[in-house]
Formats: sequence, structure tokens, C-alpha cells
Amino acid sequence: MATTLAFDVYGTLINTHGVLSLLEDMIGDNAQNFSNTWREKQLEYSFRRGLMQNYIPFSLCTKHALDYACLSHKTQLSDDQKQQLLEQYKILPAFDDVKKGLEQLKAQNYRLFAFSNGAADAVNKLLETAGISELFEGVVSADDMKTFKPNPGVYSHFLRETNSTGANTWLISSNPFDITGAISHGMRGAWIKRSEDSIFDPWEIQPNTVATDLVDLKNKLEEIN
Repeated sequence: MATTLAFDVYGTLINTHGVLSLLEDMIGDNAQNFSNTWREKQLEYSFRRGLMQNYIPFSLCTKHALDYACLSHKTQLSDDQKQQLLEQYKILPAFDDVKKGLEQLKAQNYRLFAFSNGAADAVNKLLETAGISELFEGVVSADDMKTFKPNPGVYSHFLRETNSTGANTWLISSNPFDITGAISHGMRGAWIKRSEDSIFDPWEIQPNTVATDLVDLKNKLEEIN
């Protein structure tokens, strides 16, 4: 059976700080800190919604997190500016290594799927804009389950949708919570450590391998397999 690779999208394939230049035009030197807060709250809100079983789409978590960032940084943005940022979020760029890495992995006969908390239509638009959609067999979204990763039901949903087993499936993510959730559910996990400053949670669950980017990932998987 061919090995299945489940790629997280936001922060792994797609650079969520791709709004930075637009933010810099709007708010200046605090753009990076603002962007960090926005991303952190986006994830926190999805976790809280999942635990509360009070689902809203990931795009609304993103909107609410933007509102929070404005309050936290005492930054006044108009409704039009907020909408510009949210529209930019729909067409974020891929990291520079992504296309080459995916092409190399596909050439090795891995089955490639995008696997995201984002709704399928939003993910498809991101992948198409980034020029990488044709490299995937499909998109699997947590939206189908009306909850978010790392709920174990979302990982079960992925395995069902792709006709895969945990033993022959790798979750590829730069988000430690996602790796932890997948391994806890019986999958294997490859952490993409895109920054030297990134820290993996010091739990008893650790990634099966660590790579700096998707090109490095291909080499690490070759060593293991």
C-alpha cells in the first residue's frame, strides 16, 4: 500500500504571515507583532470552539481573531481595512520550498492530500492561487465534521476519506498541536520546523521525524522508509 501524506495547510504549506506587507502599509512597524497575535488567536479560537462543541467555520475564527488583535494592540482598523486583510488571507502565498518539495514527493509515489481546519472551498482557492493544487489527490477538511483538529474524529475522517490506515499515513505539519493529535490517533508525524526558534511541546508524544522544509522532508522520509 502506498504511503499517504496528509499536509496541514495554514502555516505548513501556506505562509500565514503573507498579509504582512499589507499590514505594514496599514499599521507600520507593529505589523509583525500584530500578525503573530492574529495567528495565535485564530488557533486558540478554533481549539475553544472545538472543545465547546459550538462550531463556526475557520474563516469566522480568523475574523474574530483579527478583531481581537485590533483590541490587543489598540489598533484602529476600518471595516474596509479589515475586509482587505481577510480577502488577502484567501490568497496567501506558499512557502518557497513547497512546490519543489511536493513535486519530489509525488515523484516518489507518495499519495498527497491537503488536510486542513479550513473549509474545502477556501483551501482549494489557496492551493490554486499558490499553483500547487494539481499536486494533490484531494482536499480533506475538518469542516465536514463541524469541529477542528486536534479532535481525534477529524483524523479518523481523514483516514476514511483517503482509504488509508494510521500505520501508513504521515501527518506533515509545522504546528506541534497537529503532530501531537495525529500521533495520539495512531498516525505518524513529521514536524516541519520552519524556524530555529520554534519549540515542540515537551510532552511524551514527539514527532517521528523533524525536517526544515518539504525538500528536507523528502530526504528524511527516504532515510526512514
